[in-house]
Amino acid sequence: MQDAVLLGVLLTAIVLGFALGVRHATRRQRQAPLSRPPDLSREYFVGLNYLLNEQPDEAINTFIHALDINSETAETHIALGKLFRARGEADKAVSIHQNLLARPALSAETNEHVQLELARDFIALGVHDRAQRLLRSVLDHSSSEPLCLEARRLLIDLLERENDWHEALETAQPLMKLQPAMRRPAAHWLCELAEQEIAQASRPLARKHLKKALQFDERCVRATLLLAELDMENGHHDKAIERLDHIPQQDIAHVPTMLPVLQRAYTRNDDLDGLENHLYRLLGQAPYTSVMITLGALIHQREGVDNAIERIGTWLREAPSLGGLDYLVDLYLESEKLSGKASPDTRLLLLKHHTDQLLSDRHRHRCRRCGFNSDSLSWQCPSCRRWGTIKPVTGVQGE
Repeated sequence: MQDAVLLGVLLTAIVLGFALGVRHATRRQRQAPLSRPPDLSREYFVGLNYLLNEQPDEAINTFIHALDINSETAETHIALGKLFRARGEADKAVSIHQNLLARPALSAETNEHVQLELARDFIALGVHDRAQRLLRSVLDHSSSEPLCLEARRLLIDLLERENDWHEALETAQPLMKLQPAMRRPAAHWLCELAEQEIAQASRPLARKHLKKALQFDERCVRATLLLAELDMENGHHDKAIERLDHIPQQDIAHVPTMLPVLQRAYTRNDDLDGLENHLYRLLGQAPYTSVMITLGALIHQREGVDNAIERIGTWLREAPSLGGLDYLVDLYLESEKLSGKASPDTRLLLLKHHTDQLLSDRHRHRCRRCGFNSDSLSWQCPSCRRWGTIKPVTGVQGE
């Protein structure tokens, strides 16, 4: 059905283009009355014959050759190339757009438009180096702001795909003021550079990248987490805790993401009282399952299993969750064991079996933009390729 609709649109574009070509020829005829009137191209009728015989590819190719290329029909050829690319036939789109570029009669702006479409064709084929050359040529020579803007966007996307973070930052710099939305991906590119510097033991430069990332996007949780990790490496645990304390204001949904780092910072600082107080404060801000379980484990360690059961039960009444219930069942099973019971309650074991099964089937993270699900956190969504949109799942089955 989709191919039928696409073919209909394609043929409509071809017929319109052919009509424009005939009109163009007729106009020339009026300007030169002694010339012979234009004839309908034989190839046009051959194309119709292919179409009637249900041979759409042959029909399309024939129509393309029948359609003269001039300033009035160039857009039709460009549209044909786009349709081929949309069908997954980028190689045919390349042929059409390269054929256009070979015609010297096209205006400069039309030529640059074709270069953009050809760059898209090469991106679809994975030929990134040729796409880059075309896009840079448009940026260097075009006087059309819309074309330059589109070329810059395509080039940024291409540089992202190639993990060329320095070039992506340099290319995006002119857009920062005009398009504030570019500041978030730029912050993540700087985080990518920082992680590379950390891997190469160049921590001062990494810290510089991360501070600049927060200048681009003050809500960049990733930069704050990495800076906290660097602080802990230098033994500045209080500084790390201070940084982490800003994350609920940056993005409350990432409280579960920061918990392991926060727990390490307090543990290394030998400050379990401070950790407990901090966790109670977080529980008031974000009653997430991971906060309950982390705090419950600390209470279990310091005050015993029964106190942990009582607190977890109270919190779950306010914010029920499957993960919290599973943890509560574990506490009850341990309480029974500590009380000297020979074998655990079969009802608890059955409930534990069901919660384990349900938890094993869930996804822990989801993109807030496109709904992509993942068990682990990715800072760039693999599906929609947006930065910072994947966050822990919330609700009864999540946090």
